[in-house]
Amino acid sequence: QVTLVESGGGLVQAGGSLRLSCAASGRPFSNYVMGWFRQAPGKEREFVASITWRVGTTVYADSVKGRFTISRDNAKNTVYLQMNSLKPEDTAIYYCAVDQNRERLLEGGRYWGQGTQVTVSS
Repeated sequence: QVTLVESGGGLVQAGGSLRLSCAASGRPFSNYVMGWFRQAPGKEREFVASITWRVGTTVYADSVKGRFTISRDNAKNTVYLQMNSLKPEDTAIYYCAVDQNRERLLEGGRYWGQGTQVTVSS
């Protein structure tokens, strides 16, 4: 049973920072890809960033490049999303997900966390 638990969301002013965590358990993840997605009210879920467990290859959405950084701690089975220079348009529920490769992740992802709310005030 794979479990993903996000934490670290909250309320922050524009220009501020937050770090989200996603603790994964239930199986070895060395050959998997972890991703962060977000969904704002009234909008579709969108990809934010992804990272491969083994090599650490990262991919970012254009909207967050240069502001967000995804990283992982393999020993802790935890993936992080450091979010800097936050904007009101970053307000959303942020979810982590994991699957065998990025294509499958983007198609729907096999395992998902429950989400954590990020609110950026102007």
